[in-house]
Parts: sequence; structure tokens; C-alpha cells
Amino acid sequence: MMAPCPWLPEVVERLDYQHTRRHGKKRGAEFYRDALCYAQSKWMAGKPAQAILQINKAWMAELSDDDEVDLTDFASPYRALVWILRHAAEGTPGFFGNPVRHFQHLATRMSGPRAEIRIWRAWVCFHLAEQTLPAYPRDGVQLCREGLQIPTWDQALKAVKKTGWKGEGEEIEAARIS
Repeated sequence: MMAPCPWLPEVVERLDYQHTRRHGKKRGAEFYRDALCYAQSKWMAGKPAQAILQINKAWMAELSDDDEVDLTDFASPYRALVWILRHAAEGTPGFFGNPVRHFQHLATRMSGPRAEIRIWRAWVCFHLAEQTLPAYPRDGVQLCREGLQIPTWDQALKAVKKTGWKGEGEEIEAARIS
């Protein structure tokens, strides 16, 4: 078992896919917390790529200002993402992949509920991954083939601050400088 990520909720047992699926189509505060718990479980099991996927899933939550307490207790997981990226890049066992490419692809293929904000979050994560993992390349083939223009850090941050959860922009900025 890996040491837990300090930016994710504590878990005392291994969790499986049913931990988030049990919510069905409800994507409220309980779903959000459970996705973060599942991310922690995956990280501790030595599966950093799957932990990142569960962090992505947490951003699918539809939280309102009434859910602010949950964001205070379990802040939007940008710092958890950066922490996992750093530790996995140091040689943590388990498949890691290329998070820069992952977020590039995620941002350009997003669909479903609240796609716009999730696209901007993916671009923020793309920039955080590039900053944290400078040796990991972008997908140059996709850039050329699709004529893709990657938004700047400032554009992505501004969009998340405008359309994201209350306090999310500050969490992003804290992750970037941590």
C-alpha cells in the first residue's frame, strides 16, 4: 500500500467501481466525496493513472453554493492532482501514462453534462501537468491534424473562475504554486 495523498479524504479499505456507481445519475456532494475517496483508494493501491481518472470523475459533480461545506472539507482536487503527478513521476509503481496528453485529449473530446466547465478544468489540469512534468510531451500529431489551439493558462483559469465552483480558482492557484 502506498502512503495516502494528503489532499484526498482518508480511506480505510480498498474501494471498487460501485463506490461511485451507486449514485446513479445523481452527481451531488456525496458523489463528489465518493469519487475523491475512490481516487485515494486507487492511489494507495499503486494505480496513479486510475487515481487521476477518479479525480476527473469528481469534477463531473454538480455542486451548488449549498455544497460549499464539502468544498471546504474536500477542496477541489487540483492540489491532489499535482501531488499525485509529482509522486508518480518519482517512480511510484503502477501505470502512469502521459498525463499531459491525457488532459489534452480529455479537453478536446469532452461531452455530456456541464461539458464547458469540464473542458476548462481539463485545460487547467493540462497546464498543471505540463508545469509539474516538463519532460512529458503534448500530442503533436493531434495539434497538427486538428489545428488545435491550446488555451493559455490565463484563459483557462479565467474561464474556471467564471463558471466553476465558488473558490475553485483559488484552489487552482494554490495548486500551481505548491
